[in-house]
Amino acid sequence: MERKLLFSVTKDDCDWGTFTSGGAGGQHQNRIRSGVRCRHRASGAVGEARDTRSQLINKRAAFRRMVESKEFIAWHKIEVVRRRKNSTDMVEQVEAAVDASMDESNLKVEYF
Repeated sequence: MERKLLFSVTKDDCDWGTFTSGGAGGQHQNRIRSGVRCRHRASGAVGEARDTRSQLINKRAAFRRMVESKEFIAWHKIEVVRRRKNSTDMVEQVEAAVDASMDESNLKVEYF
């Protein structure tokens, strides 16, 4: 079965924020805005990272954590069902599968 992309989620679908990390790590961490928070607008899922001193690496980690959150996974499942329901390709595939299964070679008729 061939896979088809229904939709994609990109960084543009999210609101981004930076903050000072704080905690252990000294003065550098307390004055540099290296912590990153990512919030997906549609699902409300939030990912946050303050692991490294690099804002770019933390941004990637925050996005990954947002995608792995239970809120995002639940939204993703609902969105897939909603988009598949509206897809005419799925209807045609189901109809083709039903027609193929109704072929005379696949049916067994028993008389009582």
